[in-house]
Amino acid sequence: MDSGNGHAPELFDVLIVGAGPVGLTIANMLGRYGVRTLLVEERPSLIDYPRGVGIDDESLRTMQATGLLDRILPHTNPNQIMRFVDGDRRLLAEIAPTDQQFGWPKRSGFIQPLVDAELLRGLERFDSVEIRWGTAMNDCDDTGDDVRVQLDTPDGLEVVRARYVVGSDGGRSATRRTMGVTFEGTTSSTRWLVVDIDGDPLGHPNLEVAADPARPSVSISLAHGIRRFEFLLHPGESDADAESPEFLARLLESFVPHPDRLDVIRRRVYTHHSRIAGQFRKGRLLLAGDAAHLMPVWQGQGYNSGIRDAANLGWKLAAVVTGLAGDTLLDSYDLERRKHARAMIDLSTMVGRIISPTNPRVAAVRDVAVRALAAVPPLKRYVLGMRFKPMPRYDRGAVVHGWSRSPNSAVGTLFIQPWVATRAQPDVLLDETLGPWFAVLCWNNQPRKLLGNSEFERWKELGARFVEARPATQLHWTGHDDPDVLVVGDHTGALKKWFDGHLDSVLFLRPDRFVAGACIAQHAPELGAALRSTLTLTPGGTDAAGRMLRLAQPAS
Repeated sequence: MDSGNGHAPELFDVLIVGAGPVGLTIANMLGRYGVRTLLVEERPSLIDYPRGVGIDDESLRTMQATGLLDRILPHTNPNQIMRFVDGDRRLLAEIAPTDQQFGWPKRSGFIQPLVDAELLRGLERFDSVEIRWGTAMNDCDDTGDDVRVQLDTPDGLEVVRARYVVGSDGGRSATRRTMGVTFEGTTSSTRWLVVDIDGDPLGHPNLEVAADPARPSVSISLAHGIRRFEFLLHPGESDADAESPEFLARLLESFVPHPDRLDVIRRRVYTHHSRIAGQFRKGRLLLAGDAAHLMPVWQGQGYNSGIRDAANLGWKLAAVVTGLAGDTLLDSYDLERRKHARAMIDLSTMVGRIISPTNPRVAAVRDVAVRALAAVPPLKRYVLGMRFKPMPRYDRGAVVHGWSRSPNSAVGTLFIQPWVATRAQPDVLLDETLGPWFAVLCWNNQPRKLLGNSEFERWKELGARFVEARPATQLHWTGHDDPDVLVVGDHTGALKKWFDGHLDSVLFLRPDRFVAGACIAQHAPELGAALRSTLTLTPGGTDAAGRMLRLAQPAS
C-alpha cells in the first residue's frame, strides 16, 4: 500500500479503530505510558444515543488507573440497588451489595455518553496520542513486521503503519471481518425500546426490573436528573411505532401521570446478542469490547466486559511496544479474557430468559420459584451481595502458579484495594501507592531483603514499585527504610485480614492489579525470576521503565 501522499507511511506503535469507551480507555492507558497511538473513528463525533447505564467496581478501578476518576464520578449514582418485581410490582429479588473490596461500589448507575466525553477530554493530556474523526479503516495488511492500514479520511485515502492494530469498533467490527474471525452465538428475536428522559418524572433513586409478562420493562435512575426506561416490543410493533410520541406515551402511562409532558433526550431500538469472536488475536491484530463479544444488557456487563479488555490489553501493549516484554505476552490476552467473557455472556443470557417470559403461566411458575429461593437465607444473601457475578480468575496467561502454598491461591485474581496510610498521606487507596506499573507487595517484610539485591535491581529496571505493608502502629518506624521501598500502614486492618487468609506473604502485582505470582517470603527471588521468564520481561527496553517511573507518583 502507498501512503497516498508520496511519502513513506507514518508509523504508530498502536492504531485503535473505534472511539467508543473501550478504544478511549485503551488510548488513555497507552497515553499514560507514552505509547505513540492513533485512534480513528468513522463517525464525526462521539455517539450520543442511549447506551450503558451500569458501571461496576472493576471498571471504576480501571478509570482510577487512567487518572480520570475525579472527572467520571460526578456522572455516577453509587451503590444503586437493583430490584426485580413481578407484574403486580411485588418484590421478587433485590441486589444491593455493600462491600467495596476493590475500592469502589459494586454497582453504580452512570451516563455513558458523558463518561465517554471525559475519556475523550483525557486524551488532551498526551502528546503521544492522536485522534482522527470521520476516518474509517478500509483495509489492513499484516506484513509480519507491522500492519499497513488503509484509512478513508475526509481528505481521501491514506495509508499508515502500526506495530499493532486494536479493533474496538463494535459488534459490526470491520477489524474482525478483516481478520477473518468468526463471531459465533445467537441473536435474540426480541427487541427493546430504550428511552432517556431529562427531568426524572419519578425521582426514585434506584433501578427496577419489572418481570411483567404483559410487557417486561426497566426503570433506572441516572445522574443529573435523567431517567432511563426500557420496554420489550411485541411482535407487530415496528421500529416506526417506537418513534411515535403516542406509542411512547401509552408505554409510559402506567409509570408516570403525564406521559405527554416528558423531555425525551434520545430513544433507540435494540436487539440483544450473545456472541463471541473465534479469536481475540490474530498476528498483529486484536479485538476488544463489542468487537470481541456481545451480551444482553441484563447484568450491565457489556460495557464492563469491554473495560476489562482494556485493562488487560493496555499494559501488555505498552510492555511489548516499549521493549519491556516479548510479543508472546499478547497471546495471554485471549487466554485470560475469553473464559470470563463467555461466563458473563452466559450469565446475562440466563438473566434475560428469567426476566422476559411473556407467557403468564411461565411467569407465574418463575415467580413462585424465585420467591422460594429468596426464602432461603444463604441464597438471599448470595443474590443480595451480588456474589453470583463471576470474577476473573486466570489459570493460564501472564501468571505463574506453583509457588503459592495457599490452598486458596490468589494467583490470577484481582487483588483488593483497601484504604492505607503512608507517612505523607493518612488515608489513600492502595493503588495510588503502587504506582502505574508492576508492584512487589510484601507483608511486614522488607522487599530488598527478600528478593536479594540482584533480583530487586532487575525488577527496579522494569519500573516496578516496591511496597512494604505493615500494621499501622509500625508505619513511622524507620529501622528498615530503603529509598526504593514505600512503607504503607494498614490502618483499616484489611491487608492483615487478607494475608491472614492466605499462606503467601509476597505478591507480584501486574499493572491491572491482578496477582501475577504469590509465595512465602523465602521463595521471593525464585518467583521473581520465574515471572520475568514467563511474562518475557526484559529490563531496559526503549526507556520504558523510565517512562513508567516518570509518571506522577505518591509522596512517601
